[in-house]
Parts: sequence; structure tokens; C-alpha cells
Amino acid sequence: MGQNDILFERAQKTIPGGVNSPVRAFRQVGGTPRFVSKANGPYFWDAENTRYIDLIMSWGPMIVGHAHPEVVQAVQRAAETSFSYGAPTEGEIELAERICELMPSVEQVRMVSSGTEATMSALRLARGYTGRDLIIKFEGCYHGHADSLLVKAGSGLLTFADSTQNAPSSGGVPQDLVKHTLVLPYNDVSALEEVFAKQGDQVAAVILEPIAGNMNLIRPTPEFLSAMRTLTNQHGSVLIYDEVMTGFRVALGGAQSLQGIVPDLTCLGKVMGGGMPMAAFGGKKEIMSKLAPLGNVYQAGTLSGNPVAVAAGLKTLEIVSRPGFYECLTGQTEKLMMGFKQAADKAGVPFAVDSVGGMFGLYFANEIPNSFEAVTKTDIEAFKKFFHAMLDEGVYLAPSAYEAGFTSIAHDNAVLDAIIAAAEKSFQKI
Repeated sequence: MGQNDILFERAQKTIPGGVNSPVRAFRQVGGTPRFVSKANGPYFWDAENTRYIDLIMSWGPMIVGHAHPEVVQAVQRAAETSFSYGAPTEGEIELAERICELMPSVEQVRMVSSGTEATMSALRLARGYTGRDLIIKFEGCYHGHADSLLVKAGSGLLTFADSTQNAPSSGGVPQDLVKHTLVLPYNDVSALEEVFAKQGDQVAAVILEPIAGNMNLIRPTPEFLSAMRTLTNQHGSVLIYDEVMTGFRVALGGAQSLQGIVPDLTCLGKVMGGGMPMAAFGGKKEIMSKLAPLGNVYQAGTLSGNPVAVAAGLKTLEIVSRPGFYECLTGQTEKLMMGFKQAADKAGVPFAVDSVGGMFGLYFANEIPNSFEAVTKTDIEAFKKFFHAMLDEGVYLAPSAYEAGFTSIAHDNAVLDAIIAAAEKSFQKI
């Protein structure tokens, strides 16, 4: 029994399922999770000191590579003056100013500690601002584990537009809450138009991942985005862009800068904390002024704007703002996708790829899917085989066919060559 197995067995005694976040458990792919002992650049080492090329990068935040010396130094310097004050600091203002500068749609911003906290707070704010209860989310998009977001559509297409038929997607979520959440298919313009025609004056907010990353990488169509912005404007609903994953990851100005959409509220996380627990939500001053202490929408947190996380975030944003950063990151990710696709074609395996900035999708299908339903029809069994073959070759992919992958600026040509060589061997084994 290897060290990873020993640790996993031990972990299961005191931690439910042996993990502190479900996807780490390897449930979809089978096998034993790798317990990480250290990481540097594009690599991590497990408990058995086996080195892997990391293609999840902590699910996105390690965009400059693990343990980047400048970020480490910034964190060390901040830690020397204490880890938390529960009082304001100048660093928080600097980070807020930088976010507002990089994302013009964000006029004011409130710091929190996690993506779930950001989306949960943004929804409460949207409801408080509009005086409405109903929210719209899209099938396959994940916005954290707040109650009103853990909702799935009931069976059958008709129920997409009927929240009374929806069901919680988690135990412990009251059916009473579910009726306030509508779940629509991603990229379905007519479903969106139908709901707004019937219930537009009841919709507090529409929340979406502007490039989905939790059902693998799925891009929205321009028509879908345009309809959403137009309809929310017409009906006085708040458009919330959940850029926890895409913010500063697909481009310096986030997905909204690529799509030319100006959302009312934006949720951020991952990259803005440089890997430390840090997130934020922000947007129009008119909406943000409804937050306590100015308004009656309550939100608070002792660790919000934590000085050590702020230091990591500021330094990371400084590095990604340097000339050529995103051009290089995007180019390397595209090069990697081309390598994957050529290796699959050579092996005769039906396979498609897509990427935006430093975020990518791999699909065992003939074409890139455009909805959750399309993703479920890809060859999940082939993915499982590929995942384990790649793991054996020292490449760590997301342990689920429903998750996007991530590169970093540390994934140089030598690293890409090693990944592509591993893929060539792995596709032969499917």
C-alpha cells in the first residue's frame, strides 16, 4: 500500500469521504486521490514524492505558477505583521482600486473570503435592490454551495420554466427555497425569452458563468449573452457575472472584456487572491450602496480583506498585468490543445478541445459541446481511462469529465512537450 492510500484511509476516519471538497475524492474516475506534499511552478509532488505536471492549478488561481518567488515574498512580508486584524487596512483599498481599474463595470467592490460567499452575497444584494425573490441560473453552472443555488431542473423540458417542479440538487436544501430559483438550459435563448415574457417583473437576478467551467469549458453564444443583457435591462433585473473562475484568468479584464457585456454585478475569486482564500463581489455604485453599513442588505466577515491574502492578490495582479502575460498564456494553452487534438487524431479517438486564455476543455466527442446535456453525452468512460493513463505518465488532469482545466505562465514549451508526449501514449491505451 502506497503512502497516498495510507493517508486516504486515515483521512476517511476523521474527514467525510476523506476529502474537504468532493471532486478531490476521485469518485468519478475511481482510484486513490494524490495527497500533495509540495508544489513549484507547473509541478506538484505527492506523498510518495512522485512529481506531476499540474493541469488544475488549484482550480485556477495559480496562474503565475505555484510558489512564485515574488508572491511568496509578499505573503511572508505581510505575515510578519500579523495574519488578521478585523479592522481596515490600506492594502484593501489598493486591491479594490486595482479591481475597479481592471474591470470598469465594477464601480465599488466588497471583499469576502470565498467564491460561495461572493455569489451568495451578490444574490442577496440583487434581491434587496430589486425587492424581488426569483433568480435564474443555468443548468451545469456552479456558483458555490449556497442553498438557493443548489437547485436542478425537474425531469422533462417543461419544468425548465416552472420552478415549482424543480428539485434541490443537495440534501438539506428546503423545497421552499427551490421555488425561488429557475433553472434554464445554457445557451437557450428561447427559454430565456419565454421566462421573461411570463415572469420578467418577478426576476431579481440572472446569474451565469460567462464561460462555464463546472460542466467542462462551455462558451456562451453571442446571441445568448445579448438576449440576457437586453432582457435584464428591460425588466429591471440584475445581471450577475460569476467570474470567480474566469476573472483575470481568461483575460486581464475577465470574460466580460472579451464579450463586450457590462454586467450589473461581478463575482470574483481564485486569481485575485493568488491562491489565498479571497474573493469579492462588486458592480454599480447604485446597487452596492444598498449594502450595510450604507443600506439594509447585511453582509459581514471578520476575515474579509485579510491582509495576507490581499498581499498575495496584489502581487499576483501586478504580475499578470505585465506586458505580454496573457498573449503568452493564451498561446501556450492553444499550443497544448493543438497537441492534444493531434495526438487523439493520430490514435483515431473522437476528441475535441477548446480554450480561452489559460482555461481549457477536453471532450471525448466529435464536436465541442454547448450545453450541460451535450456534455453528458460525451464519452465519460473514455475520459476515465485517459485520466488514469495520464496520471501514470505524471500528468494531473481534473478528476472529472465535468471540470475545465487550467494552465499557468510556468507551463513552458518543455512542460507542454512532456504533456503532449504523455497524451500520445495515453490515447493509444483507450
